[in-house]
Amino acid sequence: MVAFDEDDIFTTYTASGDTVNNWLSLIYRIHRRRLDRLIVGLDVEWRPSFTRGVPRGPVALLQICVGRRCLVFQILRADYIPDALHDFLEDDRFTFVGVGIHGDLGKLRHEYGLEVGSWQDLRYLAAEKLEKPALESAGLQTLVWEVMDVWPEKPHHVRVSAWDAPRLTAEQLMYACADAFMSFEVGRRLYDDDY
Repeated sequence: MVAFDEDDIFTTYTASGDTVNNWLSLIYRIHRRRLDRLIVGLDVEWRPSFTRGVPRGPVALLQICVGRRCLVFQILRADYIPDALHDFLEDDRFTFVGVGIHGDLGKLRHEYGLEVGSWQDLRYLAAEKLEKPALESAGLQTLVWEVMDVWPEKPHHVRVSAWDAPRLTAEQLMYACADAFMSFEVGRRLYDDDY
């Protein structure tokens, strides 16, 4: 369980493809009546590079959030990537949302062959819905403030930490879960005109 503001988020943290399959089955069961308009928060993390000219590391973590349920998948350390995850991401009935999501999706496609059927960058959606063009260059913190009236803490030392470590710290897990949840909740509120 991870807490964000007044919300408790049921979090599944794993490197197991079988656990990912089980999580996806649960999401399909819980949301079976709303599958044609499901909003899904998506984010990825990787080990940052601090040396100029040295590329970033591969995607180490894939975070997916639907409602109050979040999957934090150590994709870099996974025993396998299930076909069900490919199917879920490619399903055009779902809209995957995030900040800078185009770049994240490019890394997932290039490194793992994962394709996403339908996606929306929250910056552009917020700029349009809130009629504030400056939000097109905003970060997730600013969007959460604008839409949810909450200023989330995003500690720098956690943001630039070793996301490819064998086990995440409690701080990393909370950060990863909160990022995906915030993307989901901002997206849900913008699509539902609840801001």
